[in-house]
Amino acid sequence: MSASWRESRPPESAWKAPKGQSKADSQREQDLAAGGRTARVKTLVDGRAVSASVCLRVQPTGRRIYAYLRWFEERHTRERYIGEVEESTRMKNLVAAWRMVEERRLLGQSDASRPTRVLRPAPVSENTRTIMRANKSKDTKPERLLRSAVHARGLRYRIHHRPVTDLRRTADLVFTRAKVAVFVDGCFWHGCPEHYRPAQRNSEFWNTKIETNMRRDSDTRQKLEDAGWLVIRVWEHEPVEAAADLILERVDARRTAAESARADESRQSP
Repeated sequence: MSASWRESRPPESAWKAPKGQSKADSQREQDLAAGGRTARVKTLVDGRAVSASVCLRVQPTGRRIYAYLRWFEERHTRERYIGEVEESTRMKNLVAAWRMVEERRLLGQSDASRPTRVLRPAPVSENTRTIMRANKSKDTKPERLLRSAVHARGLRYRIHHRPVTDLRRTADLVFTRAKVAVFVDGCFWHGCPEHYRPAQRNSEFWNTKIETNMRRDSDTRQKLEDAGWLVIRVWEHEPVEAAADLILERVDARRTAAESARADESRQSP
C-alpha cells in the first residue's frame, strides 16, 4: 500500500465492489477471499449456521478502509467491526479481513456480551444522552481559541450565524462581505480521517450519528459553495495559528477579488 493513502482518500478499486456486480459474483468473491464457502460459516446461539460476508467501507471524507463482518440473524442484518485494512486492491483487503476474522475467531457462536451492530434504529441510552449533553455544540475551547487568534489578526466576523438566511446551517465564524464560512469540527463528531475511531460501545447509534454528521457536512459545503460562499473547515487538532493565518489569507483574497470586480464594473459603467 502506498504511504500516501494516509494523506488522501483510498482509490475505490481498493474497497468498493465493481459496478453491477451480481449476487452470485459477490458470493464467489467472498468464497475466494475466505478460502471457501465453509470458511464463511458462522454459528448462531441456537446452533444454526449462516454464511457471513465481509463488508469494506470508507467514510465520506475518510482515508481509512474499515472492514465489518456481516450476517443475517433474527430477521436482521448484523455487523461486527473487524478492523482496518490497507492493501492496494479490494480482493487483497477482503483476504486480509477474513484472515483477521479467523485469527480473532469471530465466526464462533453469537454472544450478547460482544458488541455487534444491528442495522436498524436503536433507542438512545441514558449514558449516550449524558455524553451528548456533556459535549457542547458551540463555544468549544478550539472554537474560542481560533476566534481569538483570528481577531488578533484584525479580522471581524459574526459567530454562530447562518451564511445563507433561508438555509438552516450555522457556521462558527462568518465573514459576510467576503462570503467566507468557517466551521470548527471536533475529531470524533465529524469523523476526522486522522483521529476518528469507530465506537465499540453502542456502536450502532454512534456510527450512524457520525456518518450522518459527515453527510450533512458534505451537503452543507455543496449548498454554500453553490450560493457563492467559500467554506473552510478546521479540525480541532490543527494548530490554531496556522488555521488563523489560512483564514486571514482566504478572507483577504476574497475581499480583494470583490473590490477588483466592483472597480471593473464601475469603469465599464457609462
